[in-house]
Amino acid sequence: MQSISNRVIYLHLDHFRDDSPFVKAHGGGALKNPLRDVRVRKAISMAINRDAIVERVMEGVAIKAGQLLPDGFFGVSPNLKPLDYDPAGAKKLLAEAGVPDGFQLTIHGPNDRYINDAKICEAIAQMLTRVGIKTEVVTMPKAVYFKRASRGGPNKSPEFSFVLVGWGAGTGEASSPLKSLLHTHDKSQGYGASNRGRYSNPEVDKIVEAALATVDDAKRQDLLAKATEIAIGDVGIIPLHYQVSTWASRKGFNFKARTDESTVISGVYSE
Repeated sequence: MQSISNRVIYLHLDHFRDDSPFVKAHGGGALKNPLRDVRVRKAISMAINRDAIVERVMEGVAIKAGQLLPDGFFGVSPNLKPLDYDPAGAKKLLAEAGVPDGFQLTIHGPNDRYINDAKICEAIAQMLTRVGIKTEVVTMPKAVYFKRASRGGPNKSPEFSFVLVGWGAGTGEASSPLKSLLHTHDKSQGYGASNRGRYSNPEVDKIVEAALATVDDAKRQDLLAKATEIAIGDVGIIPLHYQVSTWASRKGFNFKARTDESTVISGVYSE
């Protein structure tokens, strides 16, 4: 049995600092953080071959992503599709952004949290290196990784510059990732708790807050879709793919597959 998951695997980038610790010019020299330029963020997204990740790394057990949740979930925008793989277009955008020869970057990720997480980091590093962004991979156990990736107070970014992360929308709607991943980090109000890139867009904040205060489902759906379109258009994060969960059972039994990846006994039934 299989079910598409509500968990999106994505990349967070350092939106906050001009001097980002794991971004360097070729040769290791200082470089004003190019990740703050939307053209560079889009170039990185265009340089990633999502089809190859799904087919080769995930062995077909994943669905490429263009937003926070897959089709069928509440708050999804019908206007957002996975970005096409376009290395030539990525190189053109890097040139327009003033880094025609690229730069050096480190991708940090866990090696025991998500399906094939370390292998995904390695694949992305190879893809980015091909367009001039020479990328090093550093992975570590989740117990170490998430503590380091989440450091920083209200006015500080976490430790890393470019990270692989995943998010499961337990509520089943886009308000969950929008509030936690893309709203401006504000610990006192409970916003941006997992915004490890410190992305901030006042327009997104305003719409997300309005959606959270709206009880009319149709209106909330539209607000969430609009906020998602703005944030993804601004490349606040880079969605990669949605996980697909797989279960097996002994002969004579079946299981009601769940989008939250949970296995509960009440979902088991006889054929």
